[in-house]
Amino acid sequence: MESTLPDPALASAVLEVEAHVGREGWDQPARLYALVDTMRFLEAEPRMAAAMGLADTAVPGSLTAIEQEQYSSENPIEQALEAIVWPPAVDGCCVVIERLVLPPEVDPEIPEDAEEAAAFAREHPLRQEVRMVAGATRAGSTYCALRLKAHDNEESVVDGTDLVPGLVELVLATLRDADEVQA
Repeated sequence: MESTLPDPALASAVLEVEAHVGREGWDQPARLYALVDTMRFLEAEPRMAAAMGLADTAVPGSLTAIEQEQYSSENPIEQALEAIVWPPAVDGCCVVIERLVLPPEVDPEIPEDAEEAAAFAREHPLRQEVRMVAGATRAGSTYCALRLKAHDNEESVVDGTDLVPGLVELVLATLRDADEVQA
């Protein structure tokens, strides 16, 4: 059971990012998005906002996702998130990753060694490929969306406030103040 009500602007932004990435298919690198207040973005970057089609469709209180650099598998996004601190103009962020998951009953069979565990997951007949989108705002709101490759359509996306707790915590940590980082 979810402990918080979803922030509608964050939920909309996360689902929009998931749908955008979903249209581009599978086997993509991790992706990172800054989330900014749409009206503030429109004022600060009118040309970019117009190029994105926001000039005529901007909704007060909404968030606009702005994609950041892509990360390769050589630099896992989870490690990169630990070093990111967003500037104050960024109201939130979301990250998109793809992973192999196994059902819980397989856990006792997973090898201890990380490389062996990865090979085990890739070869296991019960593996599922999943795309996870985790988003958060400076206010502490969180939202997630999950899509299984086996059910690759927007109607099968599962969403909620805390579906991927570990990833949500990493995303929330990027929104801490620079003062908190140095403390």
